[in-house]
Order: sequence, then structure tokens, then C-alpha cells
Amino acid sequence: MICPFCKLNDDKVIDSRSTDGGAVIRRRRECLKCAKRFTTYERAEELARITVVKKDLRRETFDRDKLMRGIRSAFGKRPVSEETKLRVVTDVEESLYRDFDREVDSVEIGKRVCEKLKVVDEVAYIRFASVYHQFRDVTELANELATLLNRPKDVKDQGKLFGQ
Repeated sequence: MICPFCKLNDDKVIDSRSTDGGAVIRRRRECLKCAKRFTTYERAEELARITVVKKDLRRETFDRDKLMRGIRSAFGKRPVSEETKLRVVTDVEESLYRDFDREVDSVEIGKRVCEKLKVVDEVAYIRFASVYHQFRDVTELANELATLLNRPKDVKDQGKLFGQ
């Protein structure tokens, strides 16, 4: 692996652990040049790819990294761990592969992300929802905030369900 700090391609694996029920291998690595440590995740590539049908009916292959960029953007500098963000992406991706064979509407992906973000971080949810719902004005945003504020809280400290 290329070190994210010094860009050298020479490291050693310090620790390997199975996560997500064996679907992912988490490896702690140490660069042999700068001695900094970093984490990598290894997962088997899905054999059957899902095609995402966009609102304008264009089709593109589902891209986990693109979903992760959207999630990171929604969280911004919120105090949420990288593991929690990864868990949201993994949960959404796994649900898509479980529920769809070939194609899924982008709207469905956005809906599933919104459901997860509501539980993990309400500010990230509003950030994501403002793009997903394409609010036309502040009134629509205020209505969504009111809905969020008036919904019953399911469990105390729900964010801990995702390892925060």
C-alpha cells in the first residue's frame, strides 16, 4: 500500500482483523520510511454490479467511493468517526445488493442514506437532505427541520449503534 503521508510503497502489516462478519479485513500498517501508521480495509469485490438509474434516466455503475464522498461531505467537520461513516456506507451498499438485482433508482439510494443519517447525526442528515430533496426555498428546509424535531426519538444515544 502507498503511505498516505510520505507516498512510499513500502509498509508492514501490524495487525489484521476481520470486520463486518468476515466481509471486510481491517489492517493496521506502518510505513517503513516515515514510521507513521494507517488503516486499510480490504473487501471482496461484488460479482454482480448494480446500475444506478439517475433522475434524467442516465445509467451508471454503483460507486461505493462516490457514496462515501457524499457521506463525508454531509458530515463535514461533525464529530463523527470515520468508522461510523464507513458503517453508513456499508449498510446502504449491503441493503442495495440484498434488495436489488440489477438496477436501483438514485432516489432509493438517497432515501436509504437519509434514513441512516437521521439516526447517526441530524445535522449531517439536513445537509444531505438539502441536496437530495433539492429544497427550493427556506420554507421547505424549515418544514423538514420541523418534521425532524417533532419525530419521536427511538433509542437513547442512537449514534452508539453505529460505533460512535
